[in-house]
Amino acid sequence: MAKAKPPYPVEYRSRVVELARAGRTLSILEEEFKVTATTIRSWLRQADLDEGRRRDGLT
Repeated sequence: MAKAKPPYPVEYRSRVVELARAGRTLSILEEEFKVTATTIRSWLRQADLDEGRRRDGLT
């Protein structure tokens, strides 16, 4: 059985979210940080929930 990857560090996720919010495209961030667009979208959604920008999920 394959081992699960450890979670990305909080600072790493925060940097990717910050760049996405600044206008960088997901495809560019995907290439640069080697993270899928789906993962980046989920990080953006969770960051919005945690910061109170959204109310349709759990913080």
